[in-house]
Amino acid sequence: MKKERSKKFRRLQIARIAVQTAFLGLFFLLLFGAHFTGEDYIGRVEAFFHFDPLLAAATTLASRVFLVYFAWAALTVLVTVLFGRIVCGWICPLGTVHQLFSWIFKKARFLRPKKPASGGLWIKYAVLAFVLVAARFGLNAAGYLDPLSFLTRASAAGLIPAFGLGADALLGAAYAVKLEAFGDTLAQALSTLTLNTTFRQGFLLGLIFLGAVLLNKIRERFWCRYVCPLGALLGLFSRYNLFKLKIDESKCTQCGLCSIHCQTQAAPFPAGGWKSSECVYCETCAAICPERAITFPVRLGAEKPPAVALTRRRLLATSFLAFFSVPFFRITSARTRADEHLIRPPGSLPEPAFLRTCIKCGECLKACPTNGLQPALTEAGPEGLWTPVLVPKIGYCEYYCSLCTQVCPTGAIKELTVPEKTTVKIGTAWIDKNRCLPYFLGRPCIVCEEHCPVSPKAIKFILVETKRPDGTTAVEKAPIIDPELCIGCGVCENKCPVADRPAIFVTSVGERRSKENQLLLNVGE
Repeated sequence: MKKERSKKFRRLQIARIAVQTAFLGLFFLLLFGAHFTGEDYIGRVEAFFHFDPLLAAATTLASRVFLVYFAWAALTVLVTVLFGRIVCGWICPLGTVHQLFSWIFKKARFLRPKKPASGGLWIKYAVLAFVLVAARFGLNAAGYLDPLSFLTRASAAGLIPAFGLGADALLGAAYAVKLEAFGDTLAQALSTLTLNTTFRQGFLLGLIFLGAVLLNKIRERFWCRYVCPLGALLGLFSRYNLFKLKIDESKCTQCGLCSIHCQTQAAPFPAGGWKSSECVYCETCAAICPERAITFPVRLGAEKPPAVALTRRRLLATSFLAFFSVPFFRITSARTRADEHLIRPPGSLPEPAFLRTCIKCGECLKACPTNGLQPALTEAGPEGLWTPVLVPKIGYCEYYCSLCTQVCPTGAIKELTVPEKTTVKIGTAWIDKNRCLPYFLGRPCIVCEEHCPVSPKAIKFILVETKRPDGTTAVEKAPIIDPELCIGCGVCENKCPVADRPAIFVTSVGERRSKENQLLLNVGE
């Protein structure tokens, strides 16, 4: 290989790796920026999502509302039309993660490509068809497999908590061996990041991410080849791009190295078989070609439609599957009576609109300063899997905080100012008199009233006479709830000294966003 050509493509590969590293760093910088900084407002840390045309299309179809921020997705489409799928190969943070682990597996000889891969590319186009058809009928399933949502959710509820717990262990070890200076520095850094380390589904979400990464042991960038619906969508636009692969047949020795080492099964060889819809312009084929026979000259005109085996029959089958799946996603008891544990963040849209808009990305989970927001499991049925719910036993809704409303990329949680947020009712507190210390044991306790943030306080006291286990009688102040003043923030439940199951608890009844989930319905209306 001539040095000039080798240096050219090596420089391009180095440039690509530098760009990938920069965008991956930017992604995590914005993600770590979704936390309480001491200021009421933290800026547009969710901006990455607004460049995603899959989320823009699915959310708009499902909600019948176009969020103006998603206009930035047109820039991604334009770049793809002009330059091909460079967003996948140079920018996408999840694509970078998969490429990194593919490289590690190849270096460790876990992955040994010996012949060009074939088949299977149609799967991601079927996934795309399912997502768009389901969205047309009101089911927003894009967030499950969209690369930005997938990586953010896995990071917020799995990877970052694991990092935080590991850092805590390291901190303890540092102090144990008398490295106080290092320990103090690390403790300060951790306190600045305010990492949430408790998630009910953290292990599951981390395991799913690990499984996606390990698939690269089977095929390089397995996710990008066979699963990613965003990659499929961009592939449809990339056939119009200006740079088309060309093989100089007078130089080509038909060694096939370019196709064997192609990261996304774009099949550079044989000549004429290249799939522009699959190429992510990683430049690997040109860099390893021993005869410098591969170039990417500018050529106008569209390539043939993507040469994948998504036949009309498969497309129709996928569309019908999406159509008939929608009702199954909505089979839940919550449609008859609201789930008591389905406490949505303040500013959340009414439940049907919320489910059509939420992309399960986990940005709000990362931003919550008390760790109270958790990914839902069964509370909202299958359609609401991994959407945010408040779990007061883990963390409460901080009274003077509106971060979750600021970081939502789709408007599922309406942005609120702090004064607006303090007036939003998300549920109602209740007292279990069989567990409350003044009611049950006749012992004094005013913890819940002390922590109630509203003014005037929603928790008041009455005098109650309680017979103790020893037969004596005690008269103590006991709490009662004023449901008109309670906003359901959950701080009382979180701080209750009864450890296993608090004597005061919050349910979703009375939430302002619902006219049906009320303690007393106004039948006159």
